[in-house]
Amino acid sequence: MAHHWLFKTEPSTYSFAKLRAEGKTTWDGVRNPLALKHLAGVRRGDAVFVYHTGDEKAVVGVARAASDAYPDPAGRDAKLLVVDLEPLRPLPSAVSLAAIKANPRFEGFDLVRLPRLSVMPVSAQQAAEIERMARVT
Repeated sequence: MAHHWLFKTEPSTYSFAKLRAEGKTTWDGVRNPLALKHLAGVRRGDAVFVYHTGDEKAVVGVARAASDAYPDPAGRDAKLLVVDLEPLRPLPSAVSLAAIKANPRFEGFDLVRLPRLSVMPVSAQQAAEIERMARVT
């Protein structure tokens, strides 16, 4: 069964538009122990919501894990993991952090509870709500 995840990125560093232009990337740079634990759970075929941090603070697109998580080939630290990611589609409308915080269906969601966490699971219900919000706004 495929899972859903949310990956955060600063768009000035690596944006969803750049992922779409490149067609595939190796998602690296995750250092937080909890984020690494989540990244270790990513499997090929899982859906990934891409969230832009900084001034945007919004979920902007959907990607797919093109690989299971695997050790960082740069080999700087044996604990670090990466995952290959392919873009699927931009959301019809970005779903802002403010809108997520205002929605009671996201109570307890890591994006709200742990704002510095860069990789987090998204429940099937939360994924459906993000998709719904992207069509409505």
